[in-house]
Amino acid sequence: MKPGPLYALPEPGSGSAASKTPISVVLADDHAFMRRSLRRLLDAETEFEVVAEASDIPTVLRHVRGHLPHVLVLDLSMPGGSSLTAIRRLRSEAPNTEIVVTTMTDDPRFAREAIAAGASGYVLKDDAHRDLSEAVRRAARGESFVTQRVGSVLSAYGDGDRDPLSEREVDVLRLIALGHTNAEIGRLLQISVRTVETHRAHIHHKLGISTRAQLVHYALRRGLLIAPAPSPLAAIT
Repeated sequence: MKPGPLYALPEPGSGSAASKTPISVVLADDHAFMRRSLRRLLDAETEFEVVAEASDIPTVLRHVRGHLPHVLVLDLSMPGGSSLTAIRRLRSEAPNTEIVVTTMTDDPRFAREAIAAGASGYVLKDDAHRDLSEAVRRAARGESFVTQRVGSVLSAYGDGDRDPLSEREVDVLRLIALGHTNAEIGRLLQISVRTVETHRAHIHHKLGISTRAQLVHYALRRGLLIAPAPSPLAAIT
């Protein structure tokens, strides 16, 4: 799971003034002890700056809107709302803020849901001492990170990195992300507008996201915009 960067920060030591700009982080966990522990890990790295902390979802949303950090480190289970819903919402409201999820569970279903919602990273708290800094660093560069134990479980399942969409749904998603209307997609793929709408509904349902901005983010993260859009002649040949 190595999508291309959505945006890039300067490499450390590049010599530019921008390279000294720290990666701003909002840190969210409802347990004060865990927040302190995670903050110590981040504060130990000079390239990070924790600009705010949050203990519930409403505070998370307020701090992200107010600070627009490079990265939000978000506990998967927070009071005051659903963390997954918050991820989807922030993908639309703060598209330049990447999200690293922290959790105690290595259940691959939760990892898939978090990544599908728009998270860039998935870190087990037991492994945070080793993985959190790298996950935040990669997220800030538009890259993905899944803690090794979870990645191993996903691989064991055999489909953890497989796109849940059918081939035709991927075609439709790619064209949506490129800005085409339903009518244009229908003409390009030589299918009816009604069929396009059905595929579109299936895509939203499977991915659990609701806006075009979220679809674009997902398409970028999965590398779906690297391949050329289907040619109008593809269905004829």
